[in-house]
Amino acid sequence: MDSQEPKHQRRPRYKGTHPKAYRDKYKELQPEKYADTIEKVMQKGSTPAGMHRSICVDEILDFLQITPGQTGLDATLGFGGHTQAMLRCLGGKGHLYALDVDPIELPRTQKRLEDLGYGSELLTVRQMNFSGIDQIALESGPIDFVLADLGVSSMQIDNPERGFSFKFEGPLDLRLNPEKGISAADRLKTISEYELEGMFIENADEPNAAAIAHAVISQRNKGIDIRTTTQLQEIIKDAVKFIPGSNSKDAIKKSCQRCFQALRIDVNDEYEVLYEFLEKLPSVLAPGGRVAILAFHSGEDRLVKKSFQRLFREGIYREVAPGPIRPSAVECNTNSRARSAKLRWAIKA
Repeated sequence: MDSQEPKHQRRPRYKGTHPKAYRDKYKELQPEKYADTIEKVMQKGSTPAGMHRSICVDEILDFLQITPGQTGLDATLGFGGHTQAMLRCLGGKGHLYALDVDPIELPRTQKRLEDLGYGSELLTVRQMNFSGIDQIALESGPIDFVLADLGVSSMQIDNPERGFSFKFEGPLDLRLNPEKGISAADRLKTISEYELEGMFIENADEPNAAAIAHAVISQRNKGIDIRTTTQLQEIIKDAVKFIPGSNSKDAIKKSCQRCFQALRIDVNDEYEVLYEFLEKLPSVLAPGGRVAILAFHSGEDRLVKKSFQRLFREGIYREVAPGPIRPSAVECNTNSRARSAKLRWAIKA
C-alpha cells in the first residue's frame, strides 16, 4: 500500500498587527522576516511582541561620552538595544561586559548581537545579577562607563508565561529568573496581611494598600489559591471598586499595576540588589568613570538619588546629575513605556 505524504497545513491567516494570543504574533516574534509589520506597529507607538525599545539612548550616549578603547559595562543587558549602541561607540576597540539574570532572554540577545558581528573579542555576556559587579571588575580592571536600565524588558512583560502583566492570563510568577527563588503565587501563600500592606506601600506607593492586602488575605483564608495573573487582578479590582469619579477605571488599573510592581520587586529582591550595586559602583569605576542609571518608579529612583548625593558629599563622585533627565516628548509619544523613565548620572572623582 502506497504511503501518502502528509497534507500540507497552511498557517492560519494572520489577523491584523495585533492578534490577541501572544503565541499567534508570529510576525512580531520574527522581526527579521516581517520588517514591514514591525515598522507599522512601532509607528503606532507600540512595542512589537517579543521586542524591546531602548529608552533615552541619545541622552545616555551624550553623557557617557564613550570613546574607542574604553572598557564598559551594561549591567542590565535585556534586549540589547543600549548594548548595541554602546558597542557602536567603541568602534571595534575596547571591551563591553553585559549582565542579565534572565536565562530565557539572555541567550536570544547574545545570539542577536553575535549575528551583528559582536563576538567575544568585543563583548562578554554573563548570566548574573548586577550586584556582582565587583566580580566583573576583577577580570576587566577599572571600568570607564556603566549603564543600568532598571526597567523590566518589554519581551518579559508581553510574554504571559512570565506572569509580569495582567493583560493576558498567565501564571503569577514575576521572577526575572524563573529558575531561582519562589514565585509571586507562592509568596502570597505565606505572607501576612500586615507584611503585604507594607509591601504595597514601600514598593509601589499604593494608596489603597490596606484594602487590597485585606482582600487578598481574605481570599486566601477562604481556601482560594491565587495562582494566575487574572485572579490577582480581579481581587484588586474588587477591593478598590469604591474609588469614585469619572477616572475610577484608570485609577483601578493603576492600583493593579502598582501591586504587580510591588510583588515583582519583592520576589526579585530588587531594592536589596540595587542597594548593593550602588554601594559597589565606586570601587569598580576608573577615575573619571561615568555611570548612568535609568529608573522607572519612585522607589528605585529615590535609592539612586540618595546614593549619588551621599557619595558626592563624601567626595567619591565629583559631579552628579542636578535632577532627573526625562525622555523627550517625541520619544514618549512614540513609545508609551518611556513616560515613567528617569535618568540620573554620576562621575567618579
